[in-house]
Amino acid sequence: MTDKEIKELFGSFNTLKVLIVGDVILDSYMWGKVNRISPEAPVPIVAVNKKEMRLGGAANVALNIRALGATPLLCSVIGKDSEGQAFLRSMKDVDLPSDGILESKSRITTVKTRIIGNNHQMLRIDEEHDHTISSKESEELFKRISALIATQKADVIIFEDYDKGILNPTLIEQVVKLANSKGIPTVVDPKKRNFHHYKNVSMFKPNLKELKDGLKFDFEHDTGKELSKVVDELRVKQKIGTALITLSEHGIYINNGKTKKIFPAHVRRVADVSGAGDTVVSVAALCCALGASPMLTASLANLAGGLVCERVGVVPVDKKQLMSEAIRLGLSK
Repeated sequence: MTDKEIKELFGSFNTLKVLIVGDVILDSYMWGKVNRISPEAPVPIVAVNKKEMRLGGAANVALNIRALGATPLLCSVIGKDSEGQAFLRSMKDVDLPSDGILESKSRITTVKTRIIGNNHQMLRIDEEHDHTISSKESEELFKRISALIATQKADVIIFEDYDKGILNPTLIEQVVKLANSKGIPTVVDPKKRNFHHYKNVSMFKPNLKELKDGLKFDFEHDTGKELSKVVDELRVKQKIGTALITLSEHGIYINNGKTKKIFPAHVRRVADVSGAGDTVVSVAALCCALGASPMLTASLANLAGGLVCERVGVVPVDKKQLMSEAIRLGLSK
């Protein structure tokens, strides 16, 4: 691809509609300064000077999708509680439609509170229920997903699984079957619980830990030889089109049967890895929807994940920066 074609690819992102199904999270932040240790225990004291709430989990994927120019359609379940109302207000504040969001009386809204002192995350507090949503809620969620697919004409579907209970085997099978019947590619960001229930999907994007946890065994991955063997077997067993494995500081690995390659990570000044996987799956899904080559998909997703690690907190990717970096680093060559 030429530099012009890279720019055209990024321009084409604006034409896409992306349905995102999965676990949403309300990310709460407390920012402050650390100047001393507590006299009560050997822990730092954070003098808080700023509080903030951000959309996380599958909602952060939606923000990444929009930041890249595409239209996100978010489907999930939140609690019928004050945190759920805060989540809906946050969606409204950033103009994300809430048509696909169900409110449940049987669960709480997932909240992750991060304490950040001197620009470094010092503590995280999680409030959540991770039990599976009821069959009635699952049926209602599928109805909303089906309606959005029918009315909005989604170009790609992302499963954003955080093991919080929104996604279950029945719902996954229903959505994949519907997507395949309509020729809509499906991209999965999995966790351990539903790992083996994602079958007949277009792209499967675990990180290395999730891959090992899902397969329940460890293996050497440095050379790529054993990694290729493991991923080959996984692709065949679950009928996966392309596997995209993020390798943290070692980069990203792609395998679609023909192309099997590790792309090394770009050297970055890492401030926070939170949300990097959300950015990677967002870029990969848009490339998948446009039929971009595996090499370009992997290299662009790898670059995007590194860029967001330079910023503190869960933040969406900067489209202009990503395109400029892609051209500067020669990803179009």
